[in-house]
Amino acid sequence: MASHETYYVPAQSKWPIIASVGLLLTVFGGGSIINGMSSGEGAGFGKWIFFAGALTIAYMMFGWFANVVKESDQGLYSPQMDRSFRMGMGWFIFSEVMFFAAFFGALFYARTFAGPWLGGEGDKGVANMLWPEFQFSWPLMNNPDPKAFPGPAETIGPWQLPLLNTIILITSSVTVTFAHHALRADKRGATKAWLGLTVLLGAVFLILQALEYQHAYHELGLTLNSGIYGSTFFMLTGFHGAHVTMGTLILAIMLIRITRGHFTPGKHFGFEAASWYWHFVDVVWVGLFVFVYIL
Repeated sequence: MASHETYYVPAQSKWPIIASVGLLLTVFGGGSIINGMSSGEGAGFGKWIFFAGALTIAYMMFGWFANVVKESDQGLYSPQMDRSFRMGMGWFIFSEVMFFAAFFGALFYARTFAGPWLGGEGDKGVANMLWPEFQFSWPLMNNPDPKAFPGPAETIGPWQLPLLNTIILITSSVTVTFAHHALRADKRGATKAWLGLTVLLGAVFLILQALEYQHAYHELGLTLNSGIYGSTFFMLTGFHGAHVTMGTLILAIMLIRITRGHFTPGKHFGFEAASWYWHFVDVVWVGLFVFVYIL
């Protein structure tokens, strides 16, 4: 019978079931919120279901990851398990790539096909019969049905807060790379300093993003209800902001673990996986900056 040195099989766990329940509540609550807002009824009970799901997922993540950390510290994981973790993280990031690809695809479809068709262009330009007065241009300031979906008064310029946030995230990719190299060189002081700076940059990004949202909603009229431009803008930047929040939290936990003496120069996949995730988040933002803010 194989020992944990060659192949480790974890004990039965409650965490997959809890994760499934949390995901169900979160998605159901989020859908209820969107449907309620679309019908004019407001968030209603959906927000409580969503928060319950979010809390369930948070409980699952802390509990499940705590088990993984404990098993790793006990020396239960073998090289085979390390490969499994790496493959699992790789597939997870691939799923995130496809997640954002769907929203970028929606943006591309609206700009390249649906919008021009409604404006009378292309092989389906007959759709212009629905709103004969509509003329398509991007960003879409005047929607085909302005009474139902009033367009924004202005859009957010790329060369102020978005540019600053781009610089911040690119810098954070550099600092987390420095932290990784310092950990591999067993320079724990430098690792903590560079990683702490990365966490700080992530927090600053989120604060600036919140200020940008406040400006968009209260001064520019750019909201989720301002047509396809507003919906794609907030879906893309909002989900990215959620990923930055998660990434910042993960890196903060890595900082706590390093402070407590976890990881060695040759064994630190937890930190490595967190840095992979952070680099992915940064690359997505560069795409957002180009395709949402500039073009």
